[in-house]
Amino acid sequence: MARIYTKGGDKGETSLSNGQRVSKSASRVCLYGEVDELNSCLGLANSMMKEPVQMVLILQSRLFDLGAILANPDAEQSGSCLDVDYLEAEIDKMTADLPELKNFILPAGCSAASAFHVARSVCRRVERSAVNDDCSDEVIKFLNRISDYLFTLARFVNRQNGVEDIGWEKQSHDR
Repeated sequence: MARIYTKGGDKGETSLSNGQRVSKSASRVCLYGEVDELNSCLGLANSMMKEPVQMVLILQSRLFDLGAILANPDAEQSGSCLDVDYLEAEIDKMTADLPELKNFILPAGCSAASAFHVARSVCRRVERSAVNDDCSDEVIKFLNRISDYLFTLARFVNRQNGVEDIGWEKQSHDR
């Protein structure tokens, strides 16, 4: 690609990977835009780490794969890029080193952990959009597991930095 600008979207349309022109406000275009936003959030959060988390880099590549799937209306919404079992194994490894959760926790802590919490909340939005766009069960499950991974990673990063989880304190209605 010689130029970054093509001028093809100057009138509010974009091309899907099969060449079909659609509005930039089409739900599928919005969905893969949200996937891109999630990917950017992951990059930002990972940049706050002393050393990048390799699994996050892998996830970023898998999110590009997912974006490509979503940008192609003819594509099968499944495949090896959506490896839920691998994510679950990574979650289990981190969970083994974390204290058991007994209450809801606030999305807080050190900068990197807080950024991973932001990425997790963006992922939840992407997941809701995928449900609204009738994406496959596999896509929805993959997004759900990414948010689980990011929640656990945020806790793990806090633990590595000596920051304890902050429990939610439910407001009493007696005030």
